[in-house]
Amino acid sequence: MRTNLKFFFYLLSMAYVLKTLNSWFWWESLWIPANCTWADLEDHDGIVFPKPYQLYATIPCAFVMLMVRFLIERYIAIPLAKALGIKNVTRVKPQPNAVLENYFRKCTNHPSQSEMQGLAKKCNWTVHLVDKWFRRRRNLELPTMLRKFQEACWRFSFYLTSSTAGFIFLYDKPWFYDIWQVWVGYPFQSLLSSQYWYYMAEISFYWSLLFTLGTDIKRKDFMAHVVHHLAAIILMACSWCGNYVRIGTLVMIVHDTADFWLESAKMFNYARWEKTCNVLFIIFSVVFFITRIILFPFWILRGTLYLPSYYSSKIVIAYFIFNGQLLILQGLHLYWGYFVLKILNKFLFLKVFRTPTPAWAKTDGKKDLKDDRSDDEEEDSLTDNEECTKNGSKNGCGLNRHQVLNNNH
Repeated sequence: MRTNLKFFFYLLSMAYVLKTLNSWFWWESLWIPANCTWADLEDHDGIVFPKPYQLYATIPCAFVMLMVRFLIERYIAIPLAKALGIKNVTRVKPQPNAVLENYFRKCTNHPSQSEMQGLAKKCNWTVHLVDKWFRRRRNLELPTMLRKFQEACWRFSFYLTSSTAGFIFLYDKPWFYDIWQVWVGYPFQSLLSSQYWYYMAEISFYWSLLFTLGTDIKRKDFMAHVVHHLAAIILMACSWCGNYVRIGTLVMIVHDTADFWLESAKMFNYARWEKTCNVLFIIFSVVFFITRIILFPFWILRGTLYLPSYYSSKIVIAYFIFNGQLLILQGLHLYWGYFVLKILNKFLFLKVFRTPTPAWAKTDGKKDLKDDRSDDEEEDSLTDNEECTKNGSKNGCGLNRHQVLNNNH
């Protein structure tokens, strides 16, 4: 009985805490200007306002996005990859070896020379065979060229669609040309149906990216992508709740405009269309610097940091929250822009166009030519048959000819 009472009082206290937090979160002074209440933002006289509960729809929509992604990757990306000459190459698996597998998983996948010598003694193998085993095992962890192409094709499809839709939605809006119009009549700005669907699609897309972080291609700027996706979702959700929809749509189109150029360049890079991918990457670089290094800080941030003071004598707390998140995004722009500049430097000053491989042939994004974000596939210097012919079949390291042919098929 006493335990039940404790649990009951615990539930009451938790309900009180949640109610208090909810009241603090929706505190009017946090979101909307002075002399304005949430009651004023109820639909009336044909004016429709964004409603926070509408954001719940983005979660099921994210799963719809995943279904669309599956269809695009399977029925568009794969046939397109085959048409461009990209093959789904099956990698050679290393020989089963419990000692090396355990070391690979628990210690390191790049053992030093002395470590390989110790492992060779344990397995009664040659150092060369141990080195080759680790190369093949590392290769199994890397995505195939077809897998990279599928992911790039999906992102290209979304960014191209969202950019096109965003331009169609915004080209006839006055705030698309005059940033001052973003704040005219705020917060009593009616929500347009185009703005509703634009927001739902963008938030759902970033939710889907978060859901697939564990299965998508791993890169060394993984945490930068996590921060970017979270900041994007939080920023769009908060701007929706505070009816900062006009400025939100401008932020979205500025971000999407450059991305489909990058994804298209990746696709041609994987297909080894060197000149095409180089040209597309240069176009991406130009668009990236115009939209994210020039327009975003000097147009968007100017409209959010400077102009609100002309329309309200009292700055609300949301002003600092939104601009803090926008500044985080700008920091990421500068982070990625630095690596884009490094690539362009090699384009312009090292005459990369004359080399047999594209300037960023080993690059999956906004980084160095050899792509510090992801490992390159390593080649085998000898086949299992050649190695074991030299060293004999010792303690299970050797394979009969039938096994070797099957491994290399």
